[in-house]
Formats: sequence, structure tokens, C-alpha cells
Amino acid sequence: MSERPVLIVGFVTPVLRALTGVEPDGSVVLVEEPDVIRKRDLLAKLAGSSLVREMIGWEHARPGSADEFHATHPDLDPAAVLPLTEYATPFAARLAERYGLPGASLGAAQILRDKALLRKVSAAAGLANPPSATVTCPADVLAFMRAHPGPVVLKPANRQAAVGTQIIRSAAEVGQAWASCVEQDEGVFVPDRPMELSMLAERYVPGPEYSVEMLVRGGRQLFANVTAKQLYPGPRPVELAHIVPADIPGDLSGKLADQTRQVVAAVGFGDGILHCEWIVSDGVPYLVECAGRIAGDGIMEIIDRAYSMKLLHAYVAMMRGEPPAELPRRATGGAAVRFVPMEPGVIDAVLGLDQARQVEGVCLVDIQVEPGHRFTGLRSSWDRTGLVMAVADSPAEALRRAEKAAGLIRIEVTPAP
Repeated sequence: MSERPVLIVGFVTPVLRALTGVEPDGSVVLVEEPDVIRKRDLLAKLAGSSLVREMIGWEHARPGSADEFHATHPDLDPAAVLPLTEYATPFAARLAERYGLPGASLGAAQILRDKALLRKVSAAAGLANPPSATVTCPADVLAFMRAHPGPVVLKPANRQAAVGTQIIRSAAEVGQAWASCVEQDEGVFVPDRPMELSMLAERYVPGPEYSVEMLVRGGRQLFANVTAKQLYPGPRPVELAHIVPADIPGDLSGKLADQTRQVVAAVGFGDGILHCEWIVSDGVPYLVECAGRIAGDGIMEIIDRAYSMKLLHAYVAMMRGEPPAELPRRATGGAAVRFVPMEPGVIDAVLGLDQARQVEGVCLVDIQVEPGHRFTGLRSSWDRTGLVMAVADSPAEALRRAEKAAGLIRIEVTPAP
């Protein structure tokens, strides 16, 4: 058992699975919201874990909670503090400061958690942002649309996973869109206590979407990857696919990495990993948002496969203060994640999984639904049914294989009344 534990804030199954057998047994102390522990039955899920030494129930999303935790556990002496979920980032940053460990810095974490604040700070640093405004009611959205003709995006300033986000193309849609977007229930993934409602209206920027995953030490880049994205059609900007590395000209990849380094400098990000999202319109990268944590949606896994590396392991080692290992500058192949669509209704059967797994290059088929599950439509990333992951010599071929496998999966439903 490791004497100094790695303190992980937020439960993410693939991460804990990836660290098991690599990190020493009993080397992780997990901190999670008590409501989330209960709703996700985490005590039972972790009962046989060799990795997790202890799970501490703590309301980490509350202001001041990290200082209260430090005062309660002054002798915990962790070797590193890592946030795995969006809402854990300020807590982890402040706790790292209190324990004298590498971290993002509380100031940077708070800016990244507030999309409205990030807009102001990054724009002041010279980064392109779409025009935006804080809105509190449908009338505010209509006023913004009059001032900025054309489609707008209505979204929360302080949520995750595209929850409460919708593209609005006409004034007639505003009332219904507002009612839909302010319903931001994330179910088992968040505590039961209410979260503050903070909404933004932004001018819609058309163009291809990308994300930059960047490992940062002392405010300087150690590693960067550019991921290409595809979205589901329709008004909800939910991601349908991720492709690594993005198959784009080198100067655009360089520009996206440079713009992300400017975000790092603008917010004062110290140590950690960022997942920074961009839309490129007429050659100009516009900042969408930036998360001060690891990427979700299988992006970390496909980075490892495309670059022949272990990015998560490098991140953990860096946060422990270990000398950085040499990290690759270029990918050795391609990898892609493709999500599996389904129609609204009650699931009768999930078919074709074995056929999908037999497609060349497919390394993961993970379907999260089963017969009896009721699907009411795609509103956020949490509503997706599952994914296919594939690898190949090139990003384009990896995506083709993932799409082929996803197309073999049939989710049969009975339409709900």
C-alpha cells in the first residue's frame, strides 16, 4: 500500500479501471458527493477494488468545501490531487493549494468553470469569442437576437455534457427553448441539492469543431493533441464522433494548440490537463469552452491508441511531481469513437453487438442500454446509448471502421405514447 495516496475527486469508471494494476494497491482515496455515492451505488461498486483505499463522502461542489476538507483531514498528506469531473475542478485546485501540491490554481479553475467569466478573460487576452450575454428570461434572449441577427446558442454558463444547450434559429422558438434548457437534471451524476441557474445567449458560429487536449506543467505545454468532432444533426449540439488526431493541415493544428496555450496563460492555469473546445469559422478559431480536467467520451483512450502512449499515467505522474517522461509529438496511427444513435421509445432489443465487435480495428463496443430502457430523445451527452471505438493506420480509416461497426448495431424500440 502506498504511504501517500493519490486523492481523486469524482468517480469516473474508465479512469479507475485504467489505473488499476498500474498504480499500487490501496493508493487512491476517492472523494465524491454523498448523494452521488448513494445514487450510483458506489460503495457496492468499489467493494472489491484493490486500487481504492478509502472513499470519502464530501459535498465538494460547495464554495469553501476544500478548506473545510483540509481542516478536517490535515494529516492525509496526499501525493497528488486530481479532479476527474467538471464540478470537482475548483475543489481539487484549492485542495492542491492547501496541501502544497501541483494544481491548476483556484483562480484558473473558477474561471474555467464559469463560461461567462471565461468569455471575458479570454477576449481580454485577444482570443476570438462569439458575442454573448448573460440572460435571465426569454425576453433577454429575444433582445440578444435583435442585437445579433441570426441563429443563437442558449446554454448554461456552469454545467457540463451539453446539458441545457440548444441552437435557436428564430424568435418563435425562444419560449419553448428556454423552458427546455432550464431543465438541467443530470440524474445520478450530480447531488440532489439545487444548482444555481446561470444562462448565456451567444451568436451561433458555423464551422467544424475541434478540441485540444493539453498536458500542462508550470503553465507550459508538455503534450497537445487536436481532436476532430462530429455532432448529431438537430438543435442539440451533442457530439456524435471524435477522431484522433484531427485530419487537418498542420498549420491549423498548430494554431489551435497555440490558441489553447493562450487560454492557459490568460486564466493562469498552472499544472494539469485541459480539454479546450473550438469552432473554426473562415479560418478563425473561436473559443467554445475549456475544461480544466481530462476529456471524457473516450477521448483519453483514443489518444493513447493513436499516439502509442499512456496520457493518463503521464498526467498522474506529473501531478505527483515526478520528472516528466518523454511524450510523443506525433501520432503513430488513427483512432475514433462513434456513438450509436437510437429512436425515442422503449427498447425491445439490442442486436448486432457481436457483428460490430468483429469489424476490423474495433477495440471496444460499449452499449449502456438494455430492453426496458425508455429513451425520450437526445437532450445532452448523458442521453447517448453507447459507443464504438476503432483504430487504424489513419484517422479517416479509424472513423470508417467505427461507423461501420455502429451501423451494425440495431436498437429496436416501441414508440412511447
